[in-house]
Amino acid sequence: MSEQTTGSRTGTRSGGRTDTRATAETETDPRVGTRVTHRRYVPYSHAHYAGNLVDGAYSLACFGDVATEMCIRTDGDEGLFAGYSQVRFLAPLRAGDILETEAVVVRAGHRSRELEFTARVVCRGNPERGESAADVLADPIVVTTARGTVVVPAPAD
Repeated sequence: MSEQTTGSRTGTRSGGRTDTRATAETETDPRVGTRVTHRRYVPYSHAHYAGNLVDGAYSLACFGDVATEMCIRTDGDEGLFAGYSQVRFLAPLRAGDILETEAVVVRAGHRSRELEFTARVVCRGNPERGESAADVLADPIVVTTARGTVVVPAPAD
């Protein structure tokens, strides 16, 4: 499942002064604010640790998938992931969870796009109620956040 919405954001600050080039790009680029969301079941085959814990790399792989769709939607190309500037693992991810992964464009340069990522658990197994019981969480659990940069081919002139 995926979803796309668009919106806008205002400029950036650098070293206490406004970067007017970045501000102009951000204010006029319709890609800024675009949001793509995926959901997927985390299979038990991905559990690596006691308590059916799944490693943090699973969330990063999901971020790569949502970034690929973002690049296709905004630029008509799968793009390439250039790197992360921040990654935070905030809570455990477990086999049997339903993981929602979201990317939002926060800056659009000529060929680069800066994305904010959030991975949250929206459903979780509840073995106390039964072997296959699970609950929809009223308050999703944010398990991973990141900021990353993708690069797309230069537009054809």
